[in-house]
Amino acid sequence: MLLYVLLALCFAASIMFVNHNYSFYERPVAKVIDTEIVHTEEMVDIYENQDELYIQNIVAEMKNGEDKGKLIHLTNEYSLSGAYDYEFKAGNDLFVAIDTTTEENGDLTGDIIDVKRDKHVILISWIFIVILLVVGKKQGLFSIISLVVNAALLSYALDLYLQNSSISLVLICCISVIIFTVLSLLLVNGFNEKTYAAIVATLLGTFTSLAIAYLVIWVTAENGLRYEEMQFITRPYQMVFMAGLIVGSLGAVMDIGITMSSSIFSLYEKNNQISVKALQKSGMEIGKDIMGTMTNILFFVYISGSIPVLLLYLKNGSPLGFTFSMNLSLELARALAGGIGIVLTIPIGLYVSIFFINRKRANI
Repeated sequence: MLLYVLLALCFAASIMFVNHNYSFYERPVAKVIDTEIVHTEEMVDIYENQDELYIQNIVAEMKNGEDKGKLIHLTNEYSLSGAYDYEFKAGNDLFVAIDTTTEENGDLTGDIIDVKRDKHVILISWIFIVILLVVGKKQGLFSIISLVVNAALLSYALDLYLQNSSISLVLICCISVIIFTVLSLLLVNGFNEKTYAAIVATLLGTFTSLAIAYLVIWVTAENGLRYEEMQFITRPYQMVFMAGLIVGSLGAVMDIGITMSSSIFSLYEKNNQISVKALQKSGMEIGKDIMGTMTNILFFVYISGSIPVLLLYLKNGSPLGFTFSMNLSLELARALAGGIGIVLTIPIGLYVSIFFINRKRANI
């Protein structure tokens, strides 16, 4: 009950804070008071794609800075498709750039820079936290702590690379993966043989899949990989791609590692006299059951983010093969590398768990 009371207080405090935190932002923030559509235009391109363009006049109130309390007049152009723009309504908070000139009545003019979204982010975060705590209870709490720590570590690792570009990003991510795995599994599952087996299996599976990915890329000379979607960065494309690949594969491989470890140890705890052969048979059956679903999860996770771009290419007359090659080559490579890691982690997790069980039997 004390924990739930503390959570309720934290929820109320965080919601109140994000609704009144304008003074903490250096950039000017304005709250939309009124909107009016002043122009509408229908458009049809050469591929018969139809859209509607709107021009919206906005009156907003400045919420921070020297101009706090003053009105600002903004103009927003948006489309019905909403590909790269938004329709704003009363109550929306916007980051704005104020013009140096003002109107005769003293009101300000300016441009819209971005949308202030912290209210929505904190609300969704709290929904996630509450569901995790209701379902997972103590383990859910440790999962939240693990997630926060891992996010902080990843942010620090990327910042370290940006400040020291001579260090390989892949090396930094490999070290980070080791720390992520150890911290996550120890926090959620505690210090025991089951956790140790899952850690070893996860690391072996992840780094083996990374090694295979490196080998395939080297043998094929990177043919078929389209790095165009990363052309905006000024760092080596392959290094950034491999770093993302290892971090992206870790989650699924870790899930397989702890699932195999928990299953094998559960069989042993129910029957201490169970034979190694029976453990192997049962473990492989469990692995086969989860292998297909996990590889599908990886596929859908990586591909789903490309659906809007695929539709954009196809609706503008791009050939199907070119569209898939341009937008899915890296996602498919990540999914395949993660799938390899999943498949390899099943036998690795099985035999590592059996090794720890045999060692536990020897100490009895």
